[in-house]
Amino acid sequence: MAQQDGNSETEFDLIARLFAPLSDSPHGLNLTDDVGLVPDTDGRSCITSDMIVAGVHFLADDPADQIAQKLVRVNISDLAAKGAQPVGCLLSAAFNQQRDISWLEAFANGLAEDMSAFGLVLIGGDTVRTPGPDTFSLTAIGRLGEGGMVTRAGAMAGDGLYVTGTIGDAGLGLRILRGELGAVALGTRTRLEGRYRLPQPRADFGRKLSGFASASLDVSDGLIADAGHLADASGLAARIDFDRVPLSSSATRVVKKDRSLHLSLLGAGDDYEILFAAPADAAEAIAEASGDTETPVTRIGDLAPGKAGEVSVVDGQGMALDVPKMGYRHF
Repeated sequence: MAQQDGNSETEFDLIARLFAPLSDSPHGLNLTDDVGLVPDTDGRSCITSDMIVAGVHFLADDPADQIAQKLVRVNISDLAAKGAQPVGCLLSAAFNQQRDISWLEAFANGLAEDMSAFGLVLIGGDTVRTPGPDTFSLTAIGRLGEGGMVTRAGAMAGDGLYVTGTIGDAGLGLRILRGELGAVALGTRTRLEGRYRLPQPRADFGRKLSGFASASLDVSDGLIADAGHLADASGLAARIDFDRVPLSSSATRVVKKDRSLHLSLLGAGDDYEILFAAPADAAEAIAEASGDTETPVTRIGDLAPGKAGEVSVVDGQGMALDVPKMGYRHF
């Protein structure tokens, strides 16, 4: 949502140059993943932190309870993509000074609802007032299963590339809220706006990832961008079959025959689905996990030797497609 300045360095360039040198412990994974490991006796505790800002990650007039729920869910999504069970969290909240007590109460109610739903307990944090935009950060702690953490970096050449659920609903929902898509049927509009405001993290499916996934992350910056992050960490190139990328019925109705709009969904972001790599012999385990958790899973491509992090999108005939937007950049 934010406009970018002229800085040529990406978020990941800045992290690598300025902050990765501060992570000289193996627990920080050189700041190359969405979570870090907590130094403890068994190596199965992990931690993640996400920040959301009004006008960047949510609209300032979004309902307070839904803003709070989105804050919880984007963190749960990171834990899910690593195979972790949520345990506890720390909240830092900078409320705009115009927010009244009823708004804060609604925000707290949203937190309570989702923390209960996902098994989180608030164990600390900080709150302030600010003349600037509402800014909220949640640091979530999770526990990994016996299979350990599924990082971004474990994919092998020949692995399939899979995604849960559908892609593009949230991006369309945001464009509808901004008035960019013209008239959209009320039912379709409601479903797509809901997907933007309230992501649906794949917590149940995520807990099964370590049984079959070689690498994984959640789709927050956009399918192509995050496929590039996974491929880069694994030292491989990724190929995505455009015709296999799953859309919801609501998204399908909106894009119709608009090829450019359809292509743009691959870079829209805010999907919070799980993107993972897995070897060919994992197909049965993936199908079982999909059925057990009632989570749709689609193979959308593969990983191969090539320039690390390069992502190509091809049509049904294998011809390369020009995708208009490659994903959200934080810097």
